[in-house]
Amino acid sequence: FNPSTKISYQLPEVSNVTLKILNILGEDVVTLVNNEYQHAGTHSSLFIVNSTLPSGVYFYQLKAGSFVEIKKMILIK
Repeated sequence: FNPSTKISYQLPEVSNVTLKILNILGEDVVTLVNNEYQHAGTHSSLFIVNSTLPSGVYFYQLKAGSFVEIKKMILIK
């Protein structure tokens, strides 16, 4: 992705949601959604790349209630 990417997800029930971008070391780069109460259904969040962020492998971590998912992304500048 470059210069932005849209992360979409679907919630089967009402949940508190946290969506973070992590670097290859597992360190937080940015929090897109911070423990936000969201209704069931489809949601999305736009990640606009900071110009100082280097190319490389990143992950997004989605937490919704007790559910946790981590997926890989590659930033190419």
